[in-house]
Amino acid sequence: MSDPDRARILAASGVSRETAELLDLYVAQLRRWQPIKNLVGPATLVEVWSRHIDDALQLLDLAPEARTWLDLGSGAGIPGLILAIAGRERGIQVDLVESNARKCAFLTETARLTGAPARVRNARIETVIGEYQGVDIVCARALAPMTQLLAWTEPLLKTGTTGLFPKGRDVQAELTQAAAQWRVVNDLVPSRTDSEARIVRVTALAAPSHR
Repeated sequence: MSDPDRARILAASGVSRETAELLDLYVAQLRRWQPIKNLVGPATLVEVWSRHIDDALQLLDLAPEARTWLDLGSGAGIPGLILAIAGRERGIQVDLVESNARKCAFLTETARLTGAPARVRNARIETVIGEYQGVDIVCARALAPMTQLLAWTEPLLKTGTTGLFPKGRDVQAELTQAAAQWRVVNDLVPSRTDSEARIVRVTALAAPSHR
């Protein structure tokens, strides 16, 4: 099973041959574990490079100077483990927080096989988030609406961490709902993998004055 977009995505990303081989290893692991752990939508495995790999790599391009990343609800390691593999030559470190122990098993084993600079934490977000103050970037993909993401990440976003949250076509509605509870400084970055998707980049967060 091959993805016709693989060569194009690797060429555009500028990663080394070794990193490309490690991304191939990640894809092989994903396909091996998928029947047992149901890590991603089965149909997306046919287009794994465009649907998952490239979708993660674009976050790395948005924060080229960032060295410490926190990925919430990591699941199949999208984007966190992919970021760790692709960013290893930059010297980044990625912490992966996932509450599902079976998915943590996949993350731990795949991080070991690829040598990715990733630490896997089997925990609920709200119980550990305060321990990650000072990270450069916090990210989460397909995890929760913006209001909930901001509630979880408030301790980080209000102290200088940048949030990168990929969102679909309902992003404006989510931001409108979030604005009722938060004062959010953000911009929307067009996704290079989906014309209707946007990446919400949050650079500051505070509770509204009436709260």
